[in-house]
Amino acid sequence: MQKKFFIPKIILIASLTGGLFFAPVGSAGLLDKKVELSTLPPKVQETIKLNAQGGTIESIEQEKEKREVTIYEVEVKKPDGTEIEFKVDEKGSLIELEKN
Repeated sequence: MQKKFFIPKIILIASLTGGLFFAPVGSAGLLDKKVELSTLPPKVQETIKLNAQGGTIESIEQEKEKREVTIYEVEVKKPDGTEIEFKVDEKGSLIELEKN
């Protein structure tokens, strides 16, 4: 008699907790947050300003990669309308540049 309820219970538990196991972490997920330029370490600010190339900083997201290293993902709209994205590590080093 208990076998009848066992499988539905497993299905119910799996459906209720499934989102916790498959939630993206770090990719616009649980460890990302928007930050302001003025709150960042000076070397990070300097690298962001240098690589913004006179454009408007649209957003800065702070990410934790592998829960150890802080990365700042920056989106910039340049005066000519083109957009660039780049990543800066917590020490102020440019680690990725993407032009759209």
